[in-house]
Amino acid sequence: MTTEVRVPTLGESVTEATVATWFKKPGDSVAVDEMLCELETDKVTVEVPSPVAGTLADIVAAEGETVGVDALLANIAEGAGAAAAPSGDGPKEHHEEQRDAAPKAAAGGETVDVMVPTLGESVTEATVSTWFKAVGDSVAQDEMLCELETDKVSVEVPAPAAGVLAEITAPEGTTVDASAKLAVISSSGAAAAPAAAAPEAASAAVPAGTGRSDVENAPSAQKAMAEAGISADQVTGTGRDGRVMKEDVAKAVAAAATAPAPAAPVAAPRAPVAADDAAREERVKMTRLRQTIAKRLKDSQNTAAMLTTYNEVDMTEVMALRNEYKDLFLKKHGVKLGFMSFFTKACCHALKEVPEVNAEIDGTDIVYKNFVHMGIAAGTPTGLVVPVIRDADAMSFHAIEQAIAEKGARARDGKLSMAEMQGGTFTISNGGVYGSLMSSPILNPPQSGILGMHKIQDRPMAIGGQVVIRPMMYLALSYDHRIVDGKGAVTFLVRVKEALEDPRRLLMDL
Repeated sequence: MTTEVRVPTLGESVTEATVATWFKKPGDSVAVDEMLCELETDKVTVEVPSPVAGTLADIVAAEGETVGVDALLANIAEGAGAAAAPSGDGPKEHHEEQRDAAPKAAAGGETVDVMVPTLGESVTEATVSTWFKAVGDSVAQDEMLCELETDKVSVEVPAPAAGVLAEITAPEGTTVDASAKLAVISSSGAAAAPAAAAPEAASAAVPAGTGRSDVENAPSAQKAMAEAGISADQVTGTGRDGRVMKEDVAKAVAAAATAPAPAAPVAAPRAPVAADDAAREERVKMTRLRQTIAKRLKDSQNTAAMLTTYNEVDMTEVMALRNEYKDLFLKKHGVKLGFMSFFTKACCHALKEVPEVNAEIDGTDIVYKNFVHMGIAAGTPTGLVVPVIRDADAMSFHAIEQAIAEKGARARDGKLSMAEMQGGTFTISNGGVYGSLMSSPILNPPQSGILGMHKIQDRPMAIGGQVVIRPMMYLALSYDHRIVDGKGAVTFLVRVKEALEDPRRLLMDL
């Protein structure tokens, strides 16, 4: 028994529509009220649900066709039986789709889709950086299949089930959204023919909005682009396979009208390179993380009125206190006592006195934070990340050291989540671990302050009229002069210096 799928009522005075996108193809199973296709009128977009459960037998009105009200769109074979053979006058593309789907059906057995895992708050897409398995490889449940790279972290994708990797739908280099399918695992023990996966893989490799010549855009979108004087490569398509829809054109036109003038390029055009030199060069595409780092740092310079003030601190007392108690500290708390907990405590102490360094600008408002979420900049093999220790002002020395050790290890392993790198109110960057003697750190927007630590170096100092050798460290505070005055910045840095040169001040809250 078959059920007809017809064009629904389109609205008053609307007599025809264009079939914009089919979400299903012949042979696919459909549930009641599951969306089958999308129609586009000159006013609205209408989704067509399935009236019954069953199998999509054939498609009568292909994408791009103009249909009237109550026109036949498709036929559904009720029940779980096989789809009816398409009629001889059906669209050619659907015969091809069925032929392409045949090898997959022949593979037999159950299949499990491998989907993009949760990427974190505000992250909508990722790039497939590495596949650890190839089509035909056996996989165990929870075995790592591939690695995704977002603009902040790397995400490993485990196998949801044991079986054989039947196909890879998103090859390396593909940009995928948060709900995309990455691969298919067959539990039958036989991989699908690689040739069957090739068309889908090639399609997935092309991101939406690239103006592919082999994808026909919606007719109304073509007309709207012609009227607006824009080309398809200027529009991000949201239809199937990157197909440009009428709404996409409207969004592109609106965005172009409100977009600010393009910023000057970060780097000057590359100078010509001699042929013999070019042969010895290596060109490597920047990772998404490195691109984001570059953009954020440049945005920080362009947005904030950034200024840096310097001071130096005598580390004698901190080093003596650390040497005296480091063994007891490790024995009791199971973590080493380092310098970062002292600096974190000293900064939290100073931020209470100079709250504008812990604030941020929101439009014409200043938002003061009555807490300290301390960002600790950490270098990793893939670039700089800043994990955040939340409510650091309420933590003990050992709790801070444990948090720094744990987040530092996760950062180096690429295991940090987006949530762990958001919400910081102030940042500490320790360039001294790499041997830096002096530098000016760049703000981490929207924060208004960042403290730069440097190398501890023995230097001759005048103490009590005598020259003595002391372990000295230069400190640098970069701050947003729009919100922090010079007096506040210098006061903050002096308070940090005082707390480190006499750690008892931290206990006495002085």
